[in-house]
Amino acid sequence: MSALPTLGSQRNGPLARVIAIAILLVFLVSGVAPTAFARNTYVITDGDETRTYTTYTTDPAQVLDQAGVELGAEDTYTAVPLDGETAITVQRSQNIYIYNCGEASKEISYGETVQELLDRLGIPSSGEYTVSVPLDEMTHDGMEIRVDFVVHSRQTYTVDLPYETTVCYDPNLPEGEEHILIPGVNGQMQKTADVVYINKEEISHNVVEETVIQEPVKQIVTVGTGTGEYIDSDAPAIGDGVIVTADGEVLTYSRTAQFVATAYTHTDAGCDFITATGTTVHIGTVAVDPTVIPYGTRMFIVANDGSYIYGISTAEDCGGAIKNNRLDLYFPTTAECFQFGVRDCTVYFLD
Repeated sequence: MSALPTLGSQRNGPLARVIAIAILLVFLVSGVAPTAFARNTYVITDGDETRTYTTYTTDPAQVLDQAGVELGAEDTYTAVPLDGETAITVQRSQNIYIYNCGEASKEISYGETVQELLDRLGIPSSGEYTVSVPLDEMTHDGMEIRVDFVVHSRQTYTVDLPYETTVCYDPNLPEGEEHILIPGVNGQMQKTADVVYINKEEISHNVVEETVIQEPVKQIVTVGTGTGEYIDSDAPAIGDGVIVTADGEVLTYSRTAQFVATAYTHTDAGCDFITATGTTVHIGTVAVDPTVIPYGTRMFIVANDGSYIYGISTAEDCGGAIKNNRLDLYFPTTAECFQFGVRDCTVYFLD
């Protein structure tokens, strides 16, 4: 009887091992099969579109391909497990066109603020830099961003004031011959201006103050005519606003007028050596109507026909018959008075 357990143990040993292996295989199969053949759920977000997709595939790239989501060359995505699902977020590339201080470039963004984009690219956006779009605006495909370096400057500088040229026609010179009596000299003006530069290029220049620091010197040129009924070596050369006397003195005048001139001397009735203004009579003393020509006015008087040049004179005297456009020119002798007689004259009022 004692031998039976031994024999039974020997007979049941192989069978027990087979049963144990079978049971293990069942457990292995039952443990692996749910994993190998499980359906996975993905929540795919592509811009404003969100959808759920279920598949046996575990590779997010294959999931997107199966779901019909096409990715461009610069597009990307993120896959994040979340509460038994996987959230796949597609990030579409945005072409951003940036003009940084005049230099153009195309950059890629996946959605961020303009400030974040510029910071990422190392492009300054504050201080003397201006940005064409709000810094808190979100980027979008095709967006254009201009970054400019703007400088406001107040500058003081000098510029030349070009001189003018006055031509005087001289009948005592051969026709066409020119002489520069006084060379012209440019003057100088100091200016203060508000200047704006964008990307080192001046785009506005507003002058706020001008001060003449040196007046220009007018150039005086005589041009010979070589003609004229009366040619006198003492004849002045007369131009626009300028008279050049025979001895080279340059006079300037502001206006001209026509007068009828007569002559007087100190021996005439009612006359003596003292004028109405208290001066002593001399060549150049002129009696005027002081309501027309104020006392002290300096003049240059020439007969209209060029027959007589009385020259530089001053309104110092008056006379009972000297009214309106009448003048009386002083001469030392009666003979000279008769020689002068009555003549139509041009009066140049000197500055």
